[in-house]
Amino acid sequence: MRILLSVGLSGLMAAPSLAADMEISIDIPKLDVAEYHKPYVAIWLEGPDKKVAANLAVWYDVANRKQEGDKWLKDLRQWWRRTGRELKVPADGLTSATRAPGSHTIKFEDSAALKDLASGQYELVVEAAREVGGREVLRIPLQWPPKEGTSLNAKGEHELGTVAVNVKP
Repeated sequence: MRILLSVGLSGLMAAPSLAADMEISIDIPKLDVAEYHKPYVAIWLEGPDKKVAANLAVWYDVANRKQEGDKWLKDLRQWWRRTGRELKVPADGLTSATRAPGSHTIKFEDSAALKDLASGQYELVVEAAREVGGREVLRIPLQWPPKEGTSLNAKGEHELGTVAVNVKP
């Protein structure tokens, strides 16, 4: 009995762990415009079929929810059509306030959203939209889970600066 138990436990310890960490850094540029509004931003992972595999973050005007702060979520058109309209906001651990110009980092360590991802090819999608402003979408292809530490990035032209993602096993 002891031999079977130790063989069984050693098999569990040898099983590969699919846990991995992801860190996303997003630069929001300061635009020289007459009427500046902080952008709404949605961040998610899409599979090869373009279906949402995981919602990671949604930044919007949480403070103004009673004055239609969530009404403008529809301006995040790709996110809204794929998953946003089905989401009840605010969503704990997902939604938060908009961010001022500058660099912002989000870390996903032992995240439930990432633990449930099947192995495969994905795209990190970051969409930003501003009231009285523009809209921009950036896509960064990545492999999940990562076999080694990887840093990838994309550069926006208007509403987003550099978006960088670092993944590690």
